[in-house]
Amino acid sequence: MLRSLTVTLFLLPLSAFADEPIFSPDSKLKVESEKGVGGEGPAWDPKLGVLTSGNGHINRLDRDGQSSVHRKDAGTNGLLFDRDGRLVACEPGKRRVTRTDADGNLTVLADSFNGKKFNTPNDVTIDGRGRIYFSDPRYGPKDGMEQTDADGNPVEGVYRIDPDGKVHRVVGREVERANGVLVSADDQFLYVADNNNDTKGGARKLWRFDLKDGAVDGKSRKLIHDWGTGRGPDGLKQDEQGRLYVAAGLNKPNPPHEPDDKVKGGIYVLSPDGKLLAFLAVPTDEVTNCAFGGDDRKTLYVTGGGVLYSVRTTTPGRVLWTGKK
Repeated sequence: MLRSLTVTLFLLPLSAFADEPIFSPDSKLKVESEKGVGGEGPAWDPKLGVLTSGNGHINRLDRDGQSSVHRKDAGTNGLLFDRDGRLVACEPGKRRVTRTDADGNLTVLADSFNGKKFNTPNDVTIDGRGRIYFSDPRYGPKDGMEQTDADGNPVEGVYRIDPDGKVHRVVGREVERANGVLVSADDQFLYVADNNNDTKGGARKLWRFDLKDGAVDGKSRKLIHDWGTGRGPDGLKQDEQGRLYVAAGLNKPNPPHEPDDKVKGGIYVLSPDGKLLAFLAVPTDEVTNCAFGGDDRKTLYVTGGGVLYSVRTTTPGRVLWTGKK
């Protein structure tokens, strides 16, 4: 049973990467919930606990450790609470991005760009002015893809939703297939996980773009980390020191597209410039995302293989919603 599982936190000693520990030395990777509920997400609310996407629903792990379905048949992927405690969600099945307030009222924020439906919205991030950025890849069959560039080539990029509801494409063919997205705390950078993992030789890279007043400079693209021929990056978050916590890797090869099992599955902790600082091994493939929570924001929740895990960190994570307005 997974609940009796204990996992060594690091493949390599921390001294090889950093002068001080990033994960609490006395902390073990803990199974919080399983049975498919920890597929994606996750997102922390001080009252609700942790919400995740899994089994087609939004699931809840409350503060007492009890699991339940929070929103049935939601069909969500990436989840994020904004600064007012409203849940922003990517809904790939309905090809839209929504926002739900504390009373359960749902608003569709965007479902198309230039009159064409999105591919399958995947992950979401929000800047200091409340502008929402989300990725729009298409994994699996390409039927029904409508988003293209000026030359008619398919685009699996990143979009921005402004507070007035206007939608802008901010990253197009600068990436092969956008997945995880994150705006830095100072709004200066947009990190984009470029994960074309079902294509042999496709991108498995984390890029950083300069961000100015919501606009992305495509020419500023900087490679932060490359996972080679293994499983590339998925979701990512940032702690208060600016370090990146990136879900990536596989524990067994997946040929022909992902033949490399040397890039193990887990959370890769990187400096803002891409230096590998630490690695948290996660045993269940595939590792999809993470989020900080807990009253001190030092609990990192990780989704992988339908399981929701947690581990303690030494530095608080960066969150938008603290429970106070």
